[in-house]
Amino acid sequence: MEQKQKRTELSEIGEFGLIDRIKSKFTLQHEASVKGIGDDAAVVDAGEKFLLISTDMLVEGIHFDLSYVPIRHLGYKAVAVNVSDIAAMNGIPKQITVSIAISNRFSLEAIEAFYEGVKFACENYRVDLVGGDTTSSTSGFIVSVSILGEVEKENICYRSGARPNDIICATGDLGAAYVGLQVLEREKQVFLSNPDMQPELSGYDYLVQRQLKPEARMDLIHELKEMNLAPSAMMDISDGLASELLHIATSSEVGISIYEDKLPIDKSTFDTAVEFKLDPITCALNGGEDYELLFTIRQDDYEKIKKHPDIAMIGYVTQKEQGNVFTTKSGNTVGLKAQGWQHFQ
Repeated sequence: MEQKQKRTELSEIGEFGLIDRIKSKFTLQHEASVKGIGDDAAVVDAGEKFLLISTDMLVEGIHFDLSYVPIRHLGYKAVAVNVSDIAAMNGIPKQITVSIAISNRFSLEAIEAFYEGVKFACENYRVDLVGGDTTSSTSGFIVSVSILGEVEKENICYRSGARPNDIICATGDLGAAYVGLQVLEREKQVFLSNPDMQPELSGYDYLVQRQLKPEARMDLIHELKEMNLAPSAMMDISDGLASELLHIATSSEVGISIYEDKLPIDKSTFDTAVEFKLDPITCALNGGEDYELLFTIRQDDYEKIKKHPDIAMIGYVTQKEQGNVFTTKSGNTVGLKAQGWQHFQ
């Protein structure tokens, strides 16, 4: 009798385990293919510069809820999250393609509103919409955006360049998008229990904006270039600070040490997290969807950014043997763990 093949559930290996399994099956066959799976974007040698290629998919019910996400905002966000991947490679975005799968519950006007958001983002980030695809869907709205960018070869930034004694930096503030999501989810539940109730979002404007309309930090990429500062390693914060730190640690084969009192958290994020009985530090470490930049710099570059109002120095890189640790305000040191969003769980 033929032996039944073992079935492995995707929940056993998770999203990143699946990516690693897929990556292990393929080898790059062309000399121009500089970097494949494993960073924020693929890298192709295009002559004088590197071509950057990335793609992201947004699925209704997984990545967004149209009961509170305006469809124009969805169009803008679909572009912004892809631009963020190019920024994470220290590159400049150039072109995008947008593919959508839609069910018959969406009208022409709704789709036009979605593309109004796409157009606004294209104008803001100076990228061209050059193509895409449309098809039908039996399971709601699905968006897939692919993006092309470029970067000077000497300025390319991977996750793998961090070295011991590098300074770990984060832009902006963290945790706001996650807390904003909690606000929106609460108002949705209030509406479902009483449709006559109007959403109460006053006082939460910043948090809701960070969730519904995130911005890729291209402004910081341009500023770093003006400072003549190329980070040693970089990625964007989409799955949560802790998760991204562990990616850099693994890719660079180093240890990571960060400090609770150095984490940049906006006051509204902190206060609202407490209101919702959430730990603000956990929100900052694991919330995700902030789309800020996480990067490391050499000690020699410290003077260039030490007074920058939108860059926080949150820790430093150590030897791999020292592990990945988080030091609390009270001085206790604990292992750094990622508890953010897990696909397939």
